[in-house]
Amino acid sequence: MKNKRGGRLSNKINQALEVPREISDSNPKVTIIGFDEMLIENYKGILEYEEFYIKVITSIGTININGFNLELEQVTEDDISIKGTIESFDIDRIVDDEDEE
Repeated sequence: MKNKRGGRLSNKINQALEVPREISDSNPKVTIIGFDEMLIENYKGILEYEEFYIKVITSIGTININGFNLELEQVTEDDISIKGTIESFDIDRIVDDEDEE
């Protein structure tokens, strides 16, 4: 269970310092450029990688990318850049017990 009081204090500090939300929390940020490039920030890992399918785990669930000639263009600790012909993508959400309350 998360410490809600500590989380609220952290949020107030981040707001006062004007820290962008995508930097201050672990939620992923997905940027799509046309149909040939995708950037995923704040990812946790790569679960599957094929030329036609990539599955990435994030703090909120998995991102499934389908296409052709998919490549991991750049991979860092926090960001992943995918290039190729992106046909579709979807997000499978992870449901927390706290979300149901």
